[in-house]
Amino acid sequence: MKKNIFIVIIVATGLITWYYWPSIRGLAPAVLPPAEDISDLLPHSGDELPEVQNRTEIPLTVSDGFAIEIFAKDIAGARDIVVDGLGNMWVSQTAHSSVALVEIGENGLVTHQSPVFQNLNRPHGLAVDPGDGLTLYIAEEDKISRVRLYSEGQLEKIVDLPAGGRHYTRSLGFGPDGLLYVSIGSTCDVCYEEDARHAAIYSMNADGSDFRPYATGLRNSVFFTWSYIDGRIWATEMGRDGLGDDAPPDEINIIEQGKNYGWPTCYGNNIHDTEFDKNDYIQNPCNDKVPPQVELQAHSAPLGLGFIPEEGWPEEYWYDLIVAFHGSWNRTQPTGYKLVRVKLDEYGNYQGTEDFITGWYVGGTRALGRPVDVLVQPGGLIFVSDDSAGVIYKVSNLTQN
Repeated sequence: MKKNIFIVIIVATGLITWYYWPSIRGLAPAVLPPAEDISDLLPHSGDELPEVQNRTEIPLTVSDGFAIEIFAKDIAGARDIVVDGLGNMWVSQTAHSSVALVEIGENGLVTHQSPVFQNLNRPHGLAVDPGDGLTLYIAEEDKISRVRLYSEGQLEKIVDLPAGGRHYTRSLGFGPDGLLYVSIGSTCDVCYEEDARHAAIYSMNADGSDFRPYATGLRNSVFFTWSYIDGRIWATEMGRDGLGDDAPPDEINIIEQGKNYGWPTCYGNNIHDTEFDKNDYIQNPCNDKVPPQVELQAHSAPLGLGFIPEEGWPEEYWYDLIVAFHGSWNRTQPTGYKLVRVKLDEYGNYQGTEDFITGWYVGGTRALGRPVDVLVQPGGLIFVSDDSAGVIYKVSNLTQN
């Protein structure tokens, strides 16, 4: 009997591997650690740095006029990054159940760093109350809490969130309207959710009251931000798996209140997902869904995004987005592992996409890092987290600094 069970397990494993192999053969660079410590290959902020674009010993290609260096290192699994009212940085370490403080001196260099909030449940999203700059909000898989920084105060839960499932990261942000927003991913690749709170963005007051749906049909909008031009929410969105190397597209959406963005029955430019939804319709069921503002290469895994402000930036970059492509795990030929520039005009109309910094994926089964969050600052600075290499990069505009 045991022998028969063993044979069945072996056969089943072989069949599953054969079925999914076309999708997962590119998994290795996404899950294996960097071949070497990337922080040893990039000068640390404050070192004597050469006045060149690429200040590294690794093959990163940087857009003309910019340079990259390590701002902070030894922050394992660095994900979301925010800056508080004192100018210090907070970083979520989702895989390590903690949120770290990175203290920054008057010279702009890191003076100290350490985990402050520990033993959390997959903490990801962070937000600082814009009203006081000293109240930190932390989104764990199952709740949102807040705490007064640099005090003896403890984390105070303000709202419960649905836990479980495939997409467990929760992202936070305060909008121009003063409301707090949270993105809650789907429990699956493609399915009908039992709990309507999944695959949606919700809004609430700063104390967690008036928790209500803002937009739905969003499979996994891990990061979002607001345009400083018109105050609209822009969010990255990952498409489903299992439809090949180049479908469906990943997306950047303009999120509008009360709108549905199609998942799980629609993707891309209102395309009906007939692989999942076998129902017959008189007309396309996707006609009333919101199509993406920008379509991206499938399986790029777009995460953090930030708008380029006018202060300290070349005019040709104004209004554009810098987006982190975390990199594919389910594509025959890996894609992503880079920062891209999404060109927009002053009205938010899409003008094209081009690479901004590339080179983290070096071919084969290894990558030197995986960009996650993007914090764009006035003065020509960008901070980028990397949860694979455990570092935060600083990208500088050489014409400004």
